Parts: sequence; C-alpha cells; structure tokens
Amino acid sequence: MVSIEYRTDLISDAPEDDHALSGKPARPVWRSILRGMRGKCPACGEGRLFDGFLGTQTACEHCGEELHHQRADDAPPYFTITIVGHIIIPALLAVEMIYRPALWIHMALWIPLTLILSFALMRPVKGALIGLQWALYMHGFDPDAGDDLPEPDPAASIK
Repeated sequence: MVSIEYRTDLISDAPEDDHALSGKPARPVWRSILRGMRGKCPACGEGRLFDGFLGTQTACEHCGEELHHQRADDAPPYFTITIVGHIIIPALLAVEMIYRPALWIHMALWIPLTLILSFALMRPVKGALIGLQWALYMHGFDPDAGDDLPEPDPAASIK
C-alpha cells in the first residue's frame, strides 16, 4: 500500500488576487458587470454608461469616473453573435424537426428574431465588457498605469 504525506509548509499565505499584491482595492467583478449590463457606471451604479446606442460617456455624470478608457472594440459584436447563434440555431432546428414549415415561414420568423436579439443584446454585452474592464483595472482604468496608447509603428519612421 502506498502512503501519501502532505506537506503543509509549502502552502503560502499569499493573497489569491493580484490587487492585494499591488495595493489597489479589489473591485467587485460581478457587481461591475451587472451594472454595465444595465447601462450604468460600473463604479457607482448611478450615472449613465452610454451616450447614444453604443457610444460611451466620457466620464460618469454622477461620480466622475472616467469611462473613455474602455476598449471593448470588436468583442461586443463577437459575443453577441455567439449568444444569438446559440439561441437561434437550436430553436430553428427544433422547429424544423417538429413542424417542418415552409421556407418562407422560416425566413419570416428567424431573420427578424435574429435582428431583434442582436440589437437587444449588443448594448448589455458592451456594458458588461466595460464593467469587466473597470473591475480588473484593464486599459486606462488603472490609475497607476501610464497612458495606454498603442505602440508607434516602427515602419512609419522609414522613408
């Protein structure tokens, strides 16, 4: 029979998250994501996150948190397409297998439903991503980081 001994002296008391190591206060991730999904400032939950349909505010009108740092870029459409696809395709296949409707019924049903779901989910998904970026001190949301500007193109100096 094999005996296994556990060494408890190898277990350290190091903090589990990086924020404790850096001295920054931990920001609640899930609360920030949910606030962003509701279109509210991830920091205070009061101010508006969006200016228009998908444009973000420069700063929160309630707490003054700067929001222009966000870099959601192509992630919201990517995640929205993934979510909508995982809803529409199984539903389409189920309807086809059960009812076998005519092609024009599929077109009349699934195209509008896909568009409606896409537009309905785009803003909450972008807000959730901005909330996640804020909670994890990503991009310019870290007050101790320098400017989060893209690296200059080295080929631009060659003439």
